[in-house]
Amino acid sequence: MAYFLKKNDRPKNSADRKIPTTMATQHPDNAAAPYWKSNQEPFISTLDEIEECYRAYIDIGCQEYMWDWEGKYVDEGVVEKLFSSHYDYFKENQIGKDVFLTFRLPNIWYEKEYRIARAYIGILTFEDLARDLGLKTPPVFEVILPMTDEAQKMIYLQQTFRKIARLKHQVFDEEGTVRESSYLQVIPLVEGVSELTVSRKILHDYVDLHAAEYGSKPLYLRPFIARSDPALNAGIVPATIAAKVALSEYFRFEEESGIPVYPIMGVGSLPFRGGLSPWNVPHFIEEYPGVRTVTVQSAFRYDYPQEDVREAINLLNRSLPGTVPLAYTPEEVSAGERLVAIFSLHYQKTVEEVADMINRVSASIPPRRERKLHIGLFGYSRGIGQKHLPRAIGFTASLYSLGIPPELIGTGRGIAQAIREGYAEPLSLFYRRLKDDMQDAGHYLNKENLTFLASENQAWMSVKEDIELVEDFFKIELGPVTIEHYLHRNFVSSIYFLMQEEKDFSDYLLKAALLRRSLG
Repeated sequence: MAYFLKKNDRPKNSADRKIPTTMATQHPDNAAAPYWKSNQEPFISTLDEIEECYRAYIDIGCQEYMWDWEGKYVDEGVVEKLFSSHYDYFKENQIGKDVFLTFRLPNIWYEKEYRIARAYIGILTFEDLARDLGLKTPPVFEVILPMTDEAQKMIYLQQTFRKIARLKHQVFDEEGTVRESSYLQVIPLVEGVSELTVSRKILHDYVDLHAAEYGSKPLYLRPFIARSDPALNAGIVPATIAAKVALSEYFRFEEESGIPVYPIMGVGSLPFRGGLSPWNVPHFIEEYPGVRTVTVQSAFRYDYPQEDVREAINLLNRSLPGTVPLAYTPEEVSAGERLVAIFSLHYQKTVEEVADMINRVSASIPPRRERKLHIGLFGYSRGIGQKHLPRAIGFTASLYSLGIPPELIGTGRGIAQAIREGYAEPLSLFYRRLKDDMQDAGHYLNKENLTFLASENQAWMSVKEDIELVEDFFKIELGPVTIEHYLHRNFVSSIYFLMQEEKDFSDYLLKAALLRRSLG
């Protein structure tokens, strides 16, 4: 393994724009109420999100805010309302130049296209509004395409946006109006483990299609690496390996093409969903050098002391741009792919067999946003094998609420098989802090609950085996250590017994989430 070129030796940022480092998002993983809500209600409505966006910029120093059209309701007049409520701030800190608002669009290959046309019109009219207010930069010029699996879909978004822009210009714009926004920058969000490991090809294909469509290469790319959904679908070790292979492949693409890349990584606070919290920023940077933008999700912002949050975001803003990405050889990538296959098999088999219990708990997870239902006409669902599962946050919250952190599922058996096949060294190469993540997650393990669960469903015995193997391999004992850990253990014990009696356990579920500083 070698390091890539340091920042000063890389291609210059020919985009002539600031690349934001910290992206606040609307992920519903907070246990506590936002500090800025006077009623101390943890649910964040669509109306609240305007104020939330402003607060992310001014209070804690986030440089970008993801406005999420995928799978949830959204305020379509966001820019107009931000300008109306906080014009003085945005006059000095222009959206699209100093701070950024980035739409995550619905994937029209999975959802109906009802809302994407409205998003397009919003982007175009926001430019008109900004210009009329004397602001020269289009507020929104970049969008995220979820579940990107081929380059043609990125080009299709750009083509359809250009058609809408031309139509609006013909019908509504005054003669002589000069437009900036007929070109839409697209961020590919890659969410599958197998897609992540080969996503350099998506970038190369996109460059070729872009050159054919526009007569030039894109000035830069911001590929977006998912961490939560790969973990949900394959487990923590495959998700971590796939993310790091993707990072390596993106900078290899940069060397091959000369096009600067600024990778984004979508992470939550708990290890299973990426492990970025205000209290472990240096550890995250050590595990994922080369990331240029990270998501700062709701639990990060609201479940920790505000001063710690500000300091952590400041540290990320200072540190991430200078980290040196890792380069993996083709042989190392091949070893990583084998490790993904090993760990995925154990994880997926067990999760499918215990899915009914996960879904039973998830029905009591309190909502935090105005989510749309992800089935049928209005979206899509997650699942493994023949079983449907909650989304990643609900999945993680359900297992932690049982006292069975999902980080542990399949990991022990995966380690044992990796050792048998001679892959112990590549495992430590790809996942530097595996032991630390097992310990951190293991503090919330309730072994008594696991024994009870295993007496009802033999599939949980495999998780007991995982725990024994992890403890033996790392020479550690998993379980509570601090007072908070023991209180968490007591709360999730109450959850199990109340569930057996078919009684409401939502109060204990929330108390446990507050202790671990994240819903899921």
